[in-house]
Amino acid sequence: MLDLVIRDGRIVTESNVFDGSIGIQNGKITQISATIGESANRVVDAGGKLVLPGLIDGHTHMEMPFMGTVSSDDFYQGTVAAACGGVTTIVDFAVQPRGETILNTYKTWRQKADPKVCVDYGLHMIIRDFNTTNLAQIRPLIGEGVTSFKLFMAYKKELYLDDGAIYSIMEEAVRHGGIIGLHCENADLIECFAAKLLSEGKVKAEYHAKSRPPLVEAESVQRGIRLAEMSGSPMYVVHMSTGLARDEIKEAADKGLPVYSETCPHYLTFTEEAYRQPNGNRYIMSPPLRSDEDRAKLWQGLASGFIKTVASDHVCFNSKQKNQSDFTKVPNGVIGTEVILPILYSAGVAKGIIPLTRLVQVTSYNPAKLFGLYPRKGSIAVGSDADIVLLDPHKKVRLSLDNLHSNIDYSIYEDVSVTGYPIMTISRGEIIHEDGKFIGRRGRGEFVKGKPFQTKRPDL
Repeated sequence: MLDLVIRDGRIVTESNVFDGSIGIQNGKITQISATIGESANRVVDAGGKLVLPGLIDGHTHMEMPFMGTVSSDDFYQGTVAAACGGVTTIVDFAVQPRGETILNTYKTWRQKADPKVCVDYGLHMIIRDFNTTNLAQIRPLIGEGVTSFKLFMAYKKELYLDDGAIYSIMEEAVRHGGIIGLHCENADLIECFAAKLLSEGKVKAEYHAKSRPPLVEAESVQRGIRLAEMSGSPMYVVHMSTGLARDEIKEAADKGLPVYSETCPHYLTFTEEAYRQPNGNRYIMSPPLRSDEDRAKLWQGLASGFIKTVASDHVCFNSKQKNQSDFTKVPNGVIGTEVILPILYSAGVAKGIIPLTRLVQVTSYNPAKLFGLYPRKGSIAVGSDADIVLLDPHKKVRLSLDNLHSNIDYSIYEDVSVTGYPIMTISRGEIIHEDGKFIGRRGRGEFVKGKPFQTKRPDL
């Protein structure tokens, strides 16, 4: 007897769409066929529904200490929100405290996350202190399953590393099968522009975007590509927001360089006009929201396949935390993990911009390959974890505070309605979300080790 059968769904993989049923036993997919006659403890009728691999949100910040405060979602509430959006695995960022080693930081983040996570998770490592001790710990950390390292060209007083440090970490990581994620914004230019704006009394949210114009991102992307090229390292540009940066990535990819990029649901939904609203502070994140032309170019990049992933950059703060006197003091970050799937389906697939297979590529298959989680994660295949989401293509939902699950007191998506919504989330064969209600358990998620690359170029 099987544990669970999903019957008569429209199954979507990274390369195909077909009708069929899925059999699940002991947390794994054991059968995929037109029909399954074997009995099961539970049968889910998926008629009229899309059956997708559970999403891998490769960019979350739960319990993140940042800009003098801590993000509102802890590992429990944040993964509840993830589960209700069809996300079955997150890859969070362990933030190295000043003076601490990266191995001890890894242990601290495991201690935070393990008792709380409701979905499976992996970790990236943010390196803030560049020294010989931490450089030497890259290899053993990859051995622990942390194969990706995020480095910052921005946030000069908090997270910034100079180009020499970035190059040295790239060189060491690639030697052991790791990959570098880069936050690409020019820190010196941001400080210069922000100081000028503040001196002119320009403190409102709209000036956040003006302090970080598109060229600030594009220049850093270009510089990052050169550093990766010199070091021989694959590079992953996180939360790309501009058409200019997109063009730099495309040019590098056309040359055959192993350079990859991610964008986020907020860049695909909003423009910088949001900053002119009375509650504009709530939309402050970095890089900032851009023009409608930039948004269109990001969608084009997804459609053509050279923007490889969509992740949330989920780091949310409540309205009191966001209510600061000037844009430079507002903690950067917004919700996102729960809205990736409905935004991409409603604004992308349903409008004919991207096919269903591309949706699976950018939300499941590609992040699994980039972060060493494939084939356990990222696809509907026999032997893979039974991480599955059912999406009702006709279900209409407003992405309001009442319908979302993060621990904040507003939704930046309050006025956004979608058609096509996740109605069931299955993690390792266990139904953890059904019809908008989380029914899983605190701490049921597992840490998933990333596997190092065997070559310098991830196979996507």
